[in-house]
Amino acid sequence: MKVAVLMGGNSFERGFSLASGKQVCSALEEAGHKVVPLDTTKELVPTLQSERPDVCYSALHGKHGEDGTIQSLLELLGVPFVGSSAAVCRKTWNKALLPTIMTDYRACTKEAPIAAWPQGICIARDAFKDMGAATALNLIEERIDGGFPFAVKPACGGSAMGVHKVEKIEDLGEAILDALNYDAEVIIEQWISGTEMSVSVLGKGFDAKVLPPVEIVPAHGLYTTEARMSMDAVEFFCPVRDSSLSDGATQALAIRGEIERAALEVYRAYGVSDLGRVDLIWDGSCARVLEIDVSPGMTELSLFPAACAASNLTLSEVFDQLVSTYA
Repeated sequence: MKVAVLMGGNSFERGFSLASGKQVCSALEEAGHKVVPLDTTKELVPTLQSERPDVCYSALHGKHGEDGTIQSLLELLGVPFVGSSAAVCRKTWNKALLPTIMTDYRACTKEAPIAAWPQGICIARDAFKDMGAATALNLIEERIDGGFPFAVKPACGGSAMGVHKVEKIEDLGEAILDALNYDAEVIIEQWISGTEMSVSVLGKGFDAKVLPPVEIVPAHGLYTTEARMSMDAVEFFCPVRDSSLSDGATQALAIRGEIERAALEVYRAYGVSDLGRVDLIWDGSCARVLEIDVSPGMTELSLFPAACAASNLTLSEVFDQLVSTYA
């Protein structure tokens, strides 16, 4: 097949996208497909119209790649593409929608609820800029169960950009201002401590299947943007170690099953297609979901390839299967 791989773009995550796109191109070429790598410049539409690919794969990360922009463009052009629709991407892009999406899904399904999520609030930049919200920061501790520490992050975005752990009220304002550099809304929520994991998923609906959870262990502090670009800054374990979940192997296996079911519940609730990644933390009693990603990183340090390797799947096999669905 002739596959156009979209990458680069002009989001904060351009560097990650170019690295992912390179890996995707190599995997598709290894599978025997003809690959057309394309940066998303002003020449994208005329190039797609002249190249007429059989299918597109978007390796774009961040704004325009995961917010429904590129998906809606491809839908307009009538070009088939791997991954979720524009409508789904618009929902997954905004992390503040997670409680609403999950509540609505549970209201219309008979599935037993499994996933949980941090409790918090979302405030718009304009509320700080034009309405004096900064003078009411002392109220936030009352609004969020458990009090400090808080997680402060942009409502939309990825690669941990603008994410902060805030231990005291004096540092809250600065963290909010930094997060607002990356998006027009900021989420302030409970800080969840525990075993940090990423669960990759392939497929659609009730045919979707999970790959082994990847445990994330930063060398120092948080799994930051910088840590995602350095092999020395983080250690991965795939599948997650039993000892990180329970002292007993049998109980650890049961907990891992619950984590995987929680990831599937979120994946289905959003209606994600083909592939995705659910980031969560096992807090000792339940799986606390942080977000779902419809365009998982594909670099040498990314979590999706690690999960594939643990499943004895090569990226070449996975991407061959994904694009062949659209033949």
